[in-house]
Formats: sequence, C-alpha cells, structure tokens
Amino acid sequence: MNAPFKPHATTRDPFSAFLSDLDSEDVARDVATAFDWPLERIGSGGLRSAAQSLAVTASPAVLLVDLSDSVDPMEDINGLAEVCEPGTIVIACGRINDIRFYRDVLASGIHDYLPKPFSAEQLREAITQAQALMAGNRPQDTGSDAPHVSAAVIGVRGGAGATSLAVSLAWAIAARGRSTTLLDLDVHFGTGALALDLEPGRGLTDAIDNPDRIDGLFIERALVRHGDKLGVLSAEAPMTQPLGDPQAFLALQEELRATFSCTVLDLPRHMLVQYPALLQEVGVTVVVTELTLSATRDTIRILSWLKAHAPATRVLLAANRVPPSGQEEVARREFEKSIERKLDLVLPLDAKNAAQAAKLGKPLMEVAQAAALGRAMQPLADLVLGEEGGTARRNSLLDRLGDVRALLPRKRKG
Repeated sequence: MNAPFKPHATTRDPFSAFLSDLDSEDVARDVATAFDWPLERIGSGGLRSAAQSLAVTASPAVLLVDLSDSVDPMEDINGLAEVCEPGTIVIACGRINDIRFYRDVLASGIHDYLPKPFSAEQLREAITQAQALMAGNRPQDTGSDAPHVSAAVIGVRGGAGATSLAVSLAWAIAARGRSTTLLDLDVHFGTGALALDLEPGRGLTDAIDNPDRIDGLFIERALVRHGDKLGVLSAEAPMTQPLGDPQAFLALQEELRATFSCTVLDLPRHMLVQYPALLQEVGVTVVVTELTLSATRDTIRILSWLKAHAPATRVLLAANRVPPSGQEEVARREFEKSIERKLDLVLPLDAKNAAQAAKLGKPLMEVAQAAALGRAMQPLADLVLGEEGGTARRNSLLDRLGDVRALLPRKRKG
C-alpha cells in the first residue's frame, strides 16, 4: 500500500482487523494475543470500513481486512490503497477460493489472502512471512516468461546421492531467480526438507489424502519455503499409510507446472514401477549412478525402462561419489562401454563437504562450491535448463583432455 503519510498520524497501532464474522474475529484475537498485541482494534466491518477508518487514523503495522461483503473487491482495494500508509502489511480474507482471484489480490498490493474459514496457524504464518518479506529485499523474477521446466532425479541405487543432487539442482535454479518447487516423492522416508533444515509440514500428505482439494491455492499453502524462490513439498507419512491415488501425484505436477517456473522431482526408483505416468510430462530426467558393478546393472535397466516408457524425456547421466582414478570398482571407460553411452557429469567423492552440508542443513552444491565437487556440479542447472553454459563447459578443452586421459592405459604399479 502506497498512500502518503498523514501529517496528523503520530501513533501506529501494531494490529487492526476489520472482519465480517465472529469466528474470524476470534481467530484474529488468538493471533494478536500470541504476538502480544492489544485487542482494541479488532472488530466488525469489511474493506470499506477499513478504508473509512484509515482515512482519519494512522495505519497499523499489520492490517487484516475482510473482502466477503465487497461487491467489487479490486475497486475497494484501490480505495484502501489511497488511505493506507507505506510499510503497512495488509492481509485479506474472504469466501472466494480461487487461484486467479488470489493472484489478482496479491498483484493489487495485498501481501497475502486467506480463504475463509482460516485457522490461527494460517494467519500467524501469513503475518510472519509478510514481516520477513518486508524486512528483506525481494529478488526479481528473471524466469517468469520462460517456459516451465520439469526435471526428475532418480538414483539407480539407494544411497547413490539422488536426493542431495535434487536439492542442489532445485537450489541452483532458484538462485537464478526462477520460482522453483522441490517435490520429494519419497512420502515415507523423504529427506528433501531435512536437507534444507526445514520441517516438512503436512502439505504433501494432505494432498495425497485429498486429491480433489489440489489447486493452485492449496499448493501455495502446502509449500514449505526456503527463501523467496524455492518451495518444498516433502513428507514424513506414517509407515502404515499407503502411497495413495496416483491421480494425486499427477494433479500435483499439473498445478506446479501452472504455478512455478521449474519443478524438480526427487523420484525414488520404485515409483517408476508403481506410477509410470509420473514421467510423461517430465522434460529432463537426471539418472544418478555410481561406478560400481551393481549400479552398472541397474543403470542399464533404468535407461532401458526410460527409453520404453518415457521416450520424450531427455536423459542426463551423472556418476556420483566417484573415488580417485584407479580406486573405482568399475573404471569409467568400462562403465560407459557397458551402458553404451557417455556420462554427462562425473562428481568426485567428497565425504567432508557432504557431512558438512548435512550438518548445516544446506545444499551440497552451496557448501562445496569452492571445492572440486562444487565445480563439477556447476554445469548441472545449465544442462537441465538446456542453456548453452552447461554444454560449453562440458565441451571445453579441459573436459576433452579428461576424456582422452580416461581412455589411455594406466601404468602398472611395481
């Protein structure tokens, strides 16, 4: 809200609310009490009442207004903007539960919109997020006009490091200013949120239990945020809870495509068998493998499955946790010969930085960016996004020399 400061306004209340029903007033009082705010400015009335009041009094730090009785909410919001002072966090609520309306409200300058009925937890979270946003600088969305990119990350073996790579990929894309979601589909044992030091919340499990509720507004509420551009959908579902209706996962993907610039799926390999349709709309699949005998076998099987069941996806192959030359269980040359294709990325073993990333709850790419592992991971986002930077790095003289050295016979020791 951007009205000029009123010369007579000297006292600024921490919170005011203009609401049209008693239940919403009770919730507002509970939240105000939790923030240790006075309750005198919580009462009846809607958007127009708020505008009339603020025309003669100072704007509060946080303003909650009800749109339920407004015939033309957008026009009334414009009227509120004329009397509301800069720096006020305005949160709206109302009966309309529609993603287009939600976006229109936010575009008008409102910080957040809560469909009624809303809980004290939802209101408290909206206020906290808005306060954090006001305290920092919102980065420019440089990827808003770019086509949606959907990428899946699959480990050929448990422990290959697929989740670590998925988290780093989502973080790297979000760092470029593109709105990104990390969807961790290991609903029972997923560690996507844990790797970013986040509580997974109930968003993903609620979506699985209630696929009919999935829409853009539901997604906005279900996401756990890591910064302004990265959202996470992860879960720690009870082990007795089945995976759920496959339509729920497909509906999630559809809504994420409509709402975000990029989606990164951390896809456990067993999901390929149970839900093969998950990869039908995925543009890039990153297969994470190791230079071991068992991983060689499973890489062949998964590449064959992808060719048969997801022929439209572009496959990138990353060898992870590769030990120093000569210490591999299977040499790179033999591995590539067995799977009949080249590796796109070779990521060296770095136990120290991996442990540090887990300890700090930060993406491995961020923690190891100054190390050999970080440098090896840098082309990943370019390769997934199809940008020339990744291809240029991959085809550099040093990379070609590295490929030649890998083909040369090694000297025998002793």
